[in-house]
Amino acid sequence: MIGKALKTSSDFLSMVKFSHTIFAMPFALIGFFIAVAQEPGDFSWWLFLQVLLCMVFARNAAMAFNRYADRVIDGKNPRTAQREIPAGIIRPGTALVFVALNSILFIIDTYFINRLAFYLSPVALLVVLAYSYTKRFTALSHLVLGLGLSLAPIGAYIAVTGHFSLLPILYSFVVLFWVSGFDIIYALQDETFDKSQNLKSIPVLLGKKRALHFSMFLHLLTVIFVVLAGIEGGGNSWFWIGASVFTVLLIYQHILVKPDDLSRVNLAFFTTNGIAGVVFAAFVITGLFF
Repeated sequence: MIGKALKTSSDFLSMVKFSHTIFAMPFALIGFFIAVAQEPGDFSWWLFLQVLLCMVFARNAAMAFNRYADRVIDGKNPRTAQREIPAGIIRPGTALVFVALNSILFIIDTYFINRLAFYLSPVALLVVLAYSYTKRFTALSHLVLGLGLSLAPIGAYIAVTGHFSLLPILYSFVVLFWVSGFDIIYALQDETFDKSQNLKSIPVLLGKKRALHFSMFLHLLTVIFVVLAGIEGGGNSWFWIGASVFTVLLIYQHILVKPDDLSRVNLAFFTTNGIAGVVFAAFVITGLFF
């Protein structure tokens, strides 16, 4: 019984790629601790846990819905045919129940945080769930994905303060362009398949070489907004060291991937970006208090 429950849990964690939480979570922590640094008396371990749960619930709902929406497409693509739904490990209806449960838990969680977070929760869910259908009609689906993850620093900041502020918005732009840029790199793998299914993406629209150039442009915008966030937030040496490492890792992933050599896409997509986000957040948060 316990073994079966563990196997089921493992299947769901695999379906939602729980390990990929590493992309948005560091920036949610940045938004949270910016607010705490501005209003030190507002730190609460319970609120911190609520913010983490919001991140988990929203992302679970978004990823499970994406797998549900793409189940037929994934079944046709050799790269994704072994995903849990097309492989028959998780039923489509079960995945939808999982989406609904996590969506409800997300909204309930925001209700106990503050009024603004609660009022904005359906908007956040709409953005992260709608992404799943965008590649059927626009090559800018990568930017919609980036927009969904970019809500993390703003949402975490609002959880503490109950209002908007420029600094977390600047960090949201960092996430928007960073995620959009590396998602284009990841989408290079499916250019031929996406063309065959009439799916839209930047690689399909521009071709591999120009898609990589567009990704570089988005990552240039990422660095610009990192600098703007540092200026607006009065970043100290800790911040600028973190920003430098983050920038170097952005450059490194473009060195790894070539239009005619996609063998290191996963290294660029997951490992490099995962390290970049965690290291940057660690330095930024350290700089807020030291």
